[in-house]
Amino acid sequence: MLNELELETDLGKTELLVALKKEARQISLQDIMDASIFIIEDAQYVQKSYRDRFVASYMQGFIIRITDLKNDQGPYHGPVNMEELSDALELLKKQKKENDENENFNRSFFLIYMIISMYTTFVLDEPIHPMGTPFPGGFEVSHDGENYLCPVKESQKDNPGAVCGFCIAEQDQNI
Repeated sequence: MLNELELETDLGKTELLVALKKEARQISLQDIMDASIFIIEDAQYVQKSYRDRFVASYMQGFIIRITDLKNDQGPYHGPVNMEELSDALELLKKQKKENDENENFNRSFFLIYMIISMYTTFVLDEPIHPMGTPFPGGFEVSHDGENYLCPVKESQKDNPGAVCGFCIAEQDQNI
């Protein structure tokens, strides 16, 4: 899918939705279970005070959204910003290459993470982490009526292992 999308000169949101739905159909129930277990096991390193909210948010933001994507009938209007999409695809390819070399990495989660990151950003115009996603210090992703705000955008936007660089959320200036 990544290579097919790069060949497009112009792409509408509905066309991207169709391509992402095609990819989402390849995700099996076993992939969803593996990714869910990965999230739960990975959460053992999250502060206990917000671990349950963290797991619930990641399940909602990634696992449940796969079903939402599969059932999404659109339509969505407007073009996809091809430069931003190209940058996002390049980042995801780099992450995939690095993660393929890591025997502890969960490929099922990464596939879901990749698809949902593009779906929320380029089709839904929503942040990758859903509103209410908790972060250390009691902060969370929010919406001020105009923009989505993230408490960690600035500190993570250049992190090569994160997708914050192409997420539509802006840094919450009150943090």
